[in-house]
Amino acid sequence: MGTLHKLALTTAISTLMASAAYAAETEINMLSITVNPNVRAYFEEIEKAFEASNPGVDVVISYQDDESFKTRLPTLLQSSSRPDIFYSWGGGVFREQARAGVLEDIGAMASEECKATFSQAGLGAFSAEGVLHGLPEYASEVVVWYNKDLAAEAGIDAEGIATWQQFLDAVETAKKAGVTPIVAGGKDKWPLQMYYGLLALRMAGGEAIAAAGEGEDGGFSNPVFVDVGNKFLELVALEPFQTGFMDASYDQATGLFGDGKGLFHVMGNWDYGSSKAASTSGEGLSNEQLGVISFPMVEGGGGDPAETLGGINGWLVTKGASQEAVDFLCFAMNKENQTKAGAEGYWIPVAKGASEAISNPYFAKISEDLSASPYHQLFLDQAFGASVGGTINDAAADLASGATDPEEAAARIEEARMFQ
Repeated sequence: MGTLHKLALTTAISTLMASAAYAAETEINMLSITVNPNVRAYFEEIEKAFEASNPGVDVVISYQDDESFKTRLPTLLQSSSRPDIFYSWGGGVFREQARAGVLEDIGAMASEECKATFSQAGLGAFSAEGVLHGLPEYASEVVVWYNKDLAAEAGIDAEGIATWQQFLDAVETAKKAGVTPIVAGGKDKWPLQMYYGLLALRMAGGEAIAAAGEGEDGGFSNPVFVDVGNKFLELVALEPFQTGFMDASYDQATGLFGDGKGLFHVMGNWDYGSSKAASTSGEGLSNEQLGVISFPMVEGGGGDPAETLGGINGWLVTKGASQEAVDFLCFAMNKENQTKAGAEGYWIPVAKGASEAISNPYFAKISEDLSASPYHQLFLDQAFGASVGGTINDAAADLASGATDPEEAAARIEEARMFQ
């Protein structure tokens, strides 16, 4: 055979092999919202470990900020460029996605070993009408974070705050001492919904909130929800937030808290890492400077003070995703990886036995809260679907900015519920 023929044959074989290798490669796209660089590095390690044991698989994890994610996801899920796996808060929004047919049934695709990693409650959070569409990752609770240095400067015993009135008194004391009482990301609206949701939980209780979602007893126009708005206005009237809070995003607000610019930040346990990552130094408040308390009870309220607000967050798999995508999700959520996440203080994992490794004292407290909670209420903007949830966010922001009153806010939420 001539040299040119040998060269041509070699080139053809090489091209064929390269084409076959390219065709065999499976790409898995995952869409996340985390801003914490340490958590991103954690997922990068998981990605590399999975790729190393699964030749021909390429995992691509992309990130969007919280608001962009919520805004773009509905359209993205209907497109051909939708991710295989995406972050989810569960709840009503998840159930809407399941009804829309954009999610995959992974009940048979996930191994029995994978499913046995979680409790039935955990799997139930990502099941709709008995069909499993994703896996849980962590539990969360909204708490009151506080800066110990600023509390001492203002002469406030934050650990002694047990009632709403005591919280309001602390806000006034902080203002008199020249300390910004609370930081809030009003631009994103959902951070202000935390106050509305927690006050509703303290004043009405979890079962009454669920009943309102079903339209019972007047739904969200029930007088108790008007009272919730009035209680929130008691705080708003004190002008507790930083200057320009309605123009600040969550990322900016948590950065301010991490920089020591505010006494309180009412936010979920994820704020421990986010406030550090978003701070100017990248270090945020030290454990010696940081404190956490439960949201106070409301005198005369109908809710149990031990009830908690938060979520069981995780990941959903989109329609048509590959078996490899489900395998990757199971790998990422396995006990070994989740134990590491708990030990590093990234979140409170729900994989069986993984929470035993929690060393973060704040997460340990929150884990105890969740274990003792008689009712865990999902974030209100996620519990009742996109329309009602969005209206609750809007109403909370409008109450904070003075653009609406409690009666109108309650009526708007109920109207959204009726027409959803």
